[in-house]
Amino acid sequence: MSKADTLFINMCKKILKDGFSSEGQTVRAKWEDGTPAHTIKTFGVVNRYDLSEEFPALTLRPTPIKLCVDEMLWIWQKKSNNINDLNSKIWNQWADETGSIGKAYGYQMAQKYKFSQGIMDQVDNVLWQLKNTPYSRRIMTNIYNFRDLSEMGLEPCAYSMTFNVTGDKLNGILNQRSQDILAANNWNVVQYSVLLHMMAQVSGLKAGELVHVISDAHIYDRHIPLIEELISRESFPAPKFKLNPDVKNFYDFTVDDIIIEDYRKGPQITGIPIAV
Repeated sequence: MSKADTLFINMCKKILKDGFSSEGQTVRAKWEDGTPAHTIKTFGVVNRYDLSEEFPALTLRPTPIKLCVDEMLWIWQKKSNNINDLNSKIWNQWADETGSIGKAYGYQMAQKYKFSQGIMDQVDNVLWQLKNTPYSRRIMTNIYNFRDLSEMGLEPCAYSMTFNVTGDKLNGILNQRSQDILAANNWNVVQYSVLLHMMAQVSGLKAGELVHVISDAHIYDRHIPLIEELISRESFPAPKFKLNPDVKNFYDFTVDDIIIEDYRKGPQITGIPIAV
């Protein structure tokens, strides 16, 4: 059994057993038929993944790793807020007729700020610091910009990444205000694990630990039977992960530079309803 599977199963069991139900409360999200989308949630979940030990892709069901990474590169590398630059359709329902999701995600990454070393965006600042001041305690990004929230198709869920170098290892803390556990949990874990590997490689470091902090970790009411079936499945060893070692510039990475081997997994869950 992979350690990522164990973390996921234990988290889901805790939410289902001890979580707080929103039944009886007014909720924003609705199902496609207009029914309120209630959840059962746990506040303040913290999961730790040691990337030097394994790559944390679930084996209970397949995680589409290259699609996950494509979205991460859309935000961090392309710094785009237009779904026409994305190879999946996960953002379609939040985009306008031009494909824009407003001043969200990649838009925020592209904004320039005056740092001590010059004017640059948040991603370039991280890359510069990892190469020039790797032991700084100020290497972070934040895309939850209150000034622009009213012009975002969706307020950022995963909103902040803090990088920290310990010895020759690059660690990171991903802060997330809210997460749909069935639809998005391992998607985000895989994305930011790959990001850490990429940032480490171009900075002459090794990937260390990813700490995932979720303020509101929730399971939607219509997802409960799907989660119960999922966490009862057989688990397999974690897949092997490698990056193309020839890539030395973060902006040169593509999804084709990711190599996944020995990925055994259970069947996919299809037709997951998404609350909006």
